[in-house]
Amino acid sequence: MLDAAVIGTVFGLIFVGELPDKTAVAGLVLGTRFPWRWVFTGVAAAFAVHVAIAVAAGSLLTLLPRRPVEAIVAALFLLGAVLVWREGNEDVQVEEAEVAAVSDAAGFWRVASLGFGVIFVAEWGDLTQILTANLAAKYADPLSVGVGAMLGLWTVGLLAILGGKTLLRVLPLKWITRGAAAVMVALATYSIVAAIRG
Repeated sequence: MLDAAVIGTVFGLIFVGELPDKTAVAGLVLGTRFPWRWVFTGVAAAFAVHVAIAVAAGSLLTLLPRRPVEAIVAALFLLGAVLVWREGNEDVQVEEAEVAAVSDAAGFWRVASLGFGVIFVAEWGDLTQILTANLAAKYADPLSVGVGAMLGLWTVGLLAILGGKTLLRVLPLKWITRGAAAVMVALATYSIVAAIRG
């Protein structure tokens, strides 16, 4: 059964974690050159594959004793906080060579495949993939975590494709990353306390 609180929490964390990501910028670039539905189809499929992998990995952690899992979760949250903080300091750019190669002979399958490929490659070991695995281990509710993570990623992808430049004018990237890092440090602290208490 789905847990709305878990879905909402995961959605919020993944949404904030994905906003400053290079995949959002890739979606923005693709969305300016091709029909948004075509781009989103590929992007959404790639995110779904990554969420399934991350949830499966996180679910394996729940087989371990609770105290070590809380310690691992705390370490992963701290790692996530460092990664998102660093990502907010970087100037994110997207290689446009692949996009230019497809633009002349664009069709649904080529554009969707390009969107899938760009996201599929870019998300390996990404902050939100690590965070999704971490949340799956923390909540031991793979379905709710998977739904929340997928909705968070799809929302950011769609926002980036449809109008990411406007969003970044309203909310500076640095604020988004600082907020995400602070939330992850708080979650790491909570997990450390849970590990100590047993």
